[in-house]
This record gives sequence, structure tokens and C-alpha cells, in this order.
Amino acid sequence: MAKMTMVQALNLALRQEMERDDGVIVLGEDVGVDGGVFRVTEGLHERFGEMRVVDTPLAETGIVGMSIGMAVYGLKPVCEIQFSGFAYQNFHQIENHASRLRWRSQGRFHVPMVLRAPYGGGVRALEHHSESREAFWAHIPGLKMVIPSGPRNARALLVSAIRDPDPVIFYEAKALYRAFREEVPEEEETLPLGVSRIAREGNDLTLIAYGAMLRPALEAAERLEQKRGVSAEVIDLLTISPLDDTLFVASVKKTGHAMIVHEAPMSFGPGAEIVARLVEKAFYHLEVPVGRVTGYDVVIPMFSREKHYIPSVERIAHEAEKLLDT
Repeated sequence: MAKMTMVQALNLALRQEMERDDGVIVLGEDVGVDGGVFRVTEGLHERFGEMRVVDTPLAETGIVGMSIGMAVYGLKPVCEIQFSGFAYQNFHQIENHASRLRWRSQGRFHVPMVLRAPYGGGVRALEHHSESREAFWAHIPGLKMVIPSGPRNARALLVSAIRDPDPVIFYEAKALYRAFREEVPEEEETLPLGVSRIAREGNDLTLIAYGAMLRPALEAAERLEQKRGVSAEVIDLLTISPLDDTLFVASVKKTGHAMIVHEAPMSFGPGAEIVARLVEKAFYHLEVPVGRVTGYDVVIPMFSREKHYIPSVERIAHEAEKLLDT
């Protein structure tokens, strides 16, 4: 195994799937000659040529519209939206067409496409570069919404997303692109979409997180154990839709305490659905109300204040202590 950053792991997934399947096409703004603004597609243009790694105009609606057409006709496009905040222009194409075509055609047509987009703050970016709007996509029937938390699961989930017969929105946390390395096998590895995992076992508190918030949640769990002897279990969702509630419901039945951590604003965010599932399936096991540590209900600030917006280890640990002391 080689130790890789998330950028390198995603690049490996794309390269190997393009080698395996001639129908896999990469397209987007600057993905070809320049290798992508974050270099996720670096080297693919030289290896596979301009017919399979396509530099598109700066037109998100066109990128997604082309991808839908390619997918319906049997290709497997992986389109990149340079930043997730640029995806609002293509909402019409995704909601009205990509998510509905299989239903509309009664199964005659599928849309096996992946829309990749860097999301989230923490890298001192500009406006429309740091949003966490995963709830938009998770709310749409017919779409899958995937958010990996590290290099190895990012590679495995992207492979599964490319092979999926239906459209997948694949968010990649910019803050994780080069934050750390993990061992990633050269041989093929996949993870099923719609399945979560236990990132840390515990008995006293359940922390539920995904994407860039997994590492702060894990660090907060370690801090709670060292400071108070609290054994916190951490669930990594990996996929927001379909939402796998099996692990976090079982965990809360064991711990009696639950806290959700995400970077998106609190109101109507993924945490709200998680709370609803816990009330439906584990209500009588909850000793106190479910806690949420999230972004605030404002536009994410510019870089001088974004650290105050994004949930930190200190904030997670502090709120967890308050929850446990209730």
C-alpha cells in the first residue's frame, strides 16, 4: 500500500476506472490540460487524451447537460463542478432531468453519472467557494449524496459511484484534500453506497459526523476520554442519501446520548433528519435531547471569521460535556 492524500486517492480511482472502462469520461472546467484547480485530474489528459478528459467552457449548465446526455447514451461521465457553490446553475438539469429520467422512462433509461464538487470551508476561499449545501441534493429523490471522510474511503466510494447505474453527487471536502495521508491499496477496492461505519467505538456518547467533520469529532472524543473518562462512539455516515440509520440508531440505544456534527447550517440540515430518525427508532433510549454542533444559519463568513463558523474540536467537546451534564 502507498500512503496517499485524498487528492492522490481520487486521482487513482479515476485513472483505474478509465483504464477499466472506456466509457468513463471526465469533463469540467480546467480538468484537462491544467489537471483541475486542486489537481485531482492531474495526468489524466496526457494519459487518455482530449476525447476522454474534456476541458469544457465555463458553463455549469452545459457541463451537467452534456453529462446527462452522455449517460443516457451509455457513457459514464464524471463531471467536475469546480466549487460546490457554482452548482446552483445546474440545479435545473439535475433535479428536472438526471434524478427523474429512470422514473420518467419507467426504467428504460438510466443516468450513470457522477457530479464531483469540492465543498466546505477551512481553506480561506472566496464567496461561493465554501458552502456546505449537501441537504439540497439529499432532498431530491433519485439522487445519491456521498461525502467521504478520508483518502481510502474517498477512493473506494468514488469507484462505487462511477459504477452505480444512477446519478451520484460526490462532495469532496477541500479541507481534507491534503490534510493527511492514509494507506490506499493499489488493487481495486470499493465501498457500498448508503452504508455508514463506526470510526471509533464507545459506550457513553454517540457522535455522528461525516466529511471534514469526522476528524474534529474523533479528536473531541479523545479529549473527552482523557478529561472525563467518557467513552464516545463516532459514526462516519459516508453517504447522506440514502441515509444509513442502522449503526447510529444501534449506537444510541447503547449510549443513551447523541450529538450530530456537521458544517452545514443547523436549520433543515442533515442533522434534522438524523434527529427525526432517532426520535422514531430510539426515542425511549435517549436520556437527554439530541445535541447538534453545526454551522450557523448565516452565509459562511469570509476567511477572517470562517474558523468561528466551522465546528471546532473545542466547541464539539464543550457541547458534548454540556449534553452529558444535562
